[in-house]
Amino acid sequence: MIGAAYFGLFFAAFGAATLLPLQSEALLVGLIVSERYWLWGLLAAATLGNVLGSLTNWWLGCRLERFQDRRWFPISAGHMATSRKHYERYGHWSLLLSWVPIIGDPLTLIAGVMREPLGRFLLIVTLAKGARYGVLAVLTLGWFG
Repeated sequence: MIGAAYFGLFFAAFGAATLLPLQSEALLVGLIVSERYWLWGLLAAATLGNVLGSLTNWWLGCRLERFQDRRWFPISAGHMATSRKHYERYGHWSLLLSWVPIIGDPLTLIAGVMREPLGRFLLIVTLAKGARYGVLAVLTLGWFG
């Protein structure tokens, strides 16, 4: 049953990185506090799941524009233009904010629209999301330690 916790955390982190309203941080904190799981395994599962969720957003962004003229398309032309403008202004370093609630998921999507190179995307997003989970673990251990 211990493996189920890692898989559950992975899938919660994956979903949280997409447009689904999931929270992986609370689950990670609960698993750390339980002291039943290997910390590095938890951090790896959460980071990998979250990065793969962001990669899904990037992939969708790469394919998104061709549907922009459809009536059902969820993003207005104005929002798309504004997003492009911001991404062009701040560039790939804005992906360091990919962990931030509300703006992080759309940011990874627009990176795909802007054709951000995959290697650089993965490097920056992995650093950002891994650091977020690492800081959360340190704070959790310091608080509940």
